[in-house]
Amino acid sequence: MDLEFHQLDLRYEGLRVRRPEREKRLLASLAERGQQVPIVVIALAEEPNRFLVIDGYKRIRALQRLGHDTVRVTVWDMNETEALVLDRSLRTAEGETALEQGWLLAELHRSFGLSLEDLARRFDRSVSWVSRRLALVRELPDSIQQQVRRGQIGAHAAMKYLVPMARANREDCERLAEAIAWHKFTTQEVGVCSMPPGVLDFFLFGSESSKTRSFSSAPAASSRKKNRLLCEQPRS
Repeated sequence: MDLEFHQLDLRYEGLRVRRPEREKRLLASLAERGQQVPIVVIALAEEPNRFLVIDGYKRIRALQRLGHDTVRVTVWDMNETEALVLDRSLRTAEGETALEQGWLLAELHRSFGLSLEDLARRFDRSVSWVSRRLALVRELPDSIQQQVRRGQIGAHAAMKYLVPMARANREDCERLAEAIAWHKFTTQEVGVCSMPPGVLDFFLFGSESSKTRSFSSAPAASSRKKNRLLCEQPRS
């Protein structure tokens, strides 16, 4: 079954992180071989001839970039909650991040009124597992979550470094996130930027006694000093 793009409801697109490299490979594959795997949708009872997309957002974006007018779909005969939970259970092999899991849990909790106990039972997890992922969504500023969704900041870096920083100082966290997104820092570089000033200085320049280190270590120190300057001075 083929549908035109205007028939699709994309309300859950924001539950997934965009991964530019994967999307680039998918675009090349679709250009060469066409669409091999249909996207997954469910029919919207309140809107005739409209369908809610459950899975396949990357394929939709790629097909639109290639100038296609339609997309091949498979229609699941179930309600919205069941479809979202089933889709998540089928995607465990993709390396889904805890933050993406948190977005889905928060959506089910907010939109469908599912309690933490209900969510834990549906996902066959503990209430603590659900609570930890909801905390990620609650504590990470919305602006940073949008940067993660767009692929400007890695989800792992956001969870490991920015969430703890947001708990301590939300404003500093958002300022650092802007620098990370602008400079396209790796997770390792984000870790350097997130160090407390005293620890960071020691990491970058070593102790006073280290001034006698051999000249061969200078390039590495210079590189780390550059990272420090980039952290502190985002481009305008």
